[in-house]
Amino acid sequence: MNKKYTFTIVTFIIGFMLAIQFQSTQEPVVRDTRDIREIRRELLAEQEKRQALNLEVEKVQSLLAQYESASLDREQDITEVLLQQVEELRKEAGLLAVNGEGVVITIDTAYNDQFFGQARRTPPPDVFRFLINELNIYGAQEIAVGNERIIANSAFRSVNGITYLNNRRLPPLPIEIKIVSDKAEKLQNQMIVSASVEEFEIEGYTLTIEKMDEVEVPAYDQTRRVRFMEEVKEG
Repeated sequence: MNKKYTFTIVTFIIGFMLAIQFQSTQEPVVRDTRDIREIRRELLAEQEKRQALNLEVEKVQSLLAQYESASLDREQDITEVLLQQVEELRKEAGLLAVNGEGVVITIDTAYNDQFFGQARRTPPPDVFRFLINELNIYGAQEIAVGNERIIANSAFRSVNGITYLNNRRLPPLPIEIKIVSDKAEKLQNQMIVSASVEEFEIEGYTLTIEKMDEVEVPAYDQTRRVRFMEEVKEG
């Protein structure tokens, strides 16, 4: 009897293992079908988020240090810190024009339009998004495309084949992108060999990247709409 039970148990185990092996061979292997451009875009987006979080932590720590250094017995000190913070927030929101060292990128067609018989069409939104993401990763502080300031809720959209930014049509080629950065030379070197150059070349455009001692980025000149916020009442 013991031999019979032992044989039954061993047979059951062998059958169970064969069934598992057969099932695993029948299940299709799920592969990542994304191309290198999609993976690169996701990587750039995650790097941008990480950089933004690090900058936000630094700003909060700096503000906390200012409050701690201000005397609680002197109301004027606290008021000055608050006014300074309001001005800094206006600057971060893009409501103030910014001057400083930076880079100017000129976008132009790579072909002779008269030879090809084509109009000077605007680059599509996706290559602009890719370029802005790389600029943010490489140290851009303030950016303007044409005369349109890039702010937190700026968006590139295509309307009838024409690219719009901040709900305004982008100017015809050549288009200038102005960037203010305290690491202008490093930013220029990184952008010269960046993937954005290749992305624009695929679409038929060239990027000319120049370092400037003085770049002026205009302020955002539209009315900002505040949504999903309401006043907190006392008590």
